[in-house]
Amino acid sequence: MHALAAVQLEVRSHDSTSGCKYLREFTESFQLYDSVLLQEQLERRAVAGDLLLIGDYHALPASQKFAAELLEKCARERPVVLAVEAVLARDQQILDAWWRREISEDELRRRLRFDRDWGYSWEPFYKLLSSARDCAEGVYGLDCRPREDLRRIRSRDRHAAAKIREIRERHARALIMVVFGESHMAPQHLPKVLRELLPNDTRLVLLQNVDALYLQAAAEQALGGECAAVSMGNDAVCVFNASPLEKYESYRLCLERWRAENDGHRDFAPAIYNLIFALARSLGFRLDSPRNGTQPKFLSDSLPEVTTLTEDTETDADEKSCQYLPETNSIVIREFQVAEAAEECTRFLHFACRGMTETCAAGKPVVEALAWFGARLMAPEIARRDRNDLGQGLYQAYLSGSISRAELREIFLAHLESNAEAERALSLITQQIRL
Repeated sequence: MHALAAVQLEVRSHDSTSGCKYLREFTESFQLYDSVLLQEQLERRAVAGDLLLIGDYHALPASQKFAAELLEKCARERPVVLAVEAVLARDQQILDAWWRREISEDELRRRLRFDRDWGYSWEPFYKLLSSARDCAEGVYGLDCRPREDLRRIRSRDRHAAAKIREIRERHARALIMVVFGESHMAPQHLPKVLRELLPNDTRLVLLQNVDALYLQAAAEQALGGECAAVSMGNDAVCVFNASPLEKYESYRLCLERWRAENDGHRDFAPAIYNLIFALARSLGFRLDSPRNGTQPKFLSDSLPEVTTLTEDTETDADEKSCQYLPETNSIVIREFQVAEAAEECTRFLHFACRGMTETCAAGKPVVEALAWFGARLMAPEIARRDRNDLGQGLYQAYLSGSISRAELREIFLAHLESNAEAERALSLITQQIRL
């Protein structure tokens, strides 16, 4: 216990989130169990329901190993679908390409930005994905950005629940196995949102190695032997596949590795996403909303893939410091210059707001005007060489208050597939700036 206390103290000294309300709600929800389960009882309960919500301790490989083994067992009894927090929903097409064996493990890892965006051990997670590809009907990413802001963590629960409802529509008879961070499993977190969205689906929360339950089981000498898990009523169970010392030591090692890996590593993706978030908020768009008028719901799921280029990287992109490529919904960046990056982020946001549809030749002036506007809005102090009169007019109208955020959103949402649509969008701009 002294060793455990020392590791917990070190972890908390490097993790400022441990005392937040959301995490306290999880800890306070699971303090006591009421009965012990045998292996057969645990597996029967796991496979019987509609939704199996597995609380994942991301830093502990035993946690993902358990999920992979349980998936394989459940798949012998009924159709199973895997849904995971570790993959952003916006990267579903990358996951699908791997599922169809069109890309390799290495390419999957690189394109998911797994090591930078997720950061936990790849091997146990890849074993879970491989088990799903071998045994399940499908595998889906559930998460959205921003991941780092605990003030927005409940919006990630709502996003995940909406994605799970979409999965249910595709897989009506399957057991949906959700592997998500354990703190999301408190009754008032993800399970509550799922009860509201899928009231007819039965749910079982399956936790792993919860401290209070482990200590109770140890005190009652319930660990080992035929004990496979403990039960908290009809809706939650907890399995033990690692000691608290092993769990916290694994997290401490992760923190240590992250600090070493972050030294001197060039990665512009966080800066690009911050610009997109700031631009969307400035215009009144919500990236986490399922209802945004004619805008695609959950705009965060459309975020572009960001590639940081080196001098040796071969690419079809122009020699700009930053460029948005709509055909692949990606941004390639050689050097972070805020005005150019803001311009390309605006091109992405405009493209996403139009449902990622093609732009006719007559619509190009609208695209260029909005790109200029976005660059000035995000970097007003930086002088630009290639002045765009329409974009500058929009910017001045915005500063003077003669054009509202709602009117700007209307321009961003206007489609440009045909000449008639482009002319209407161009007319919206000229009317607003009175050119």
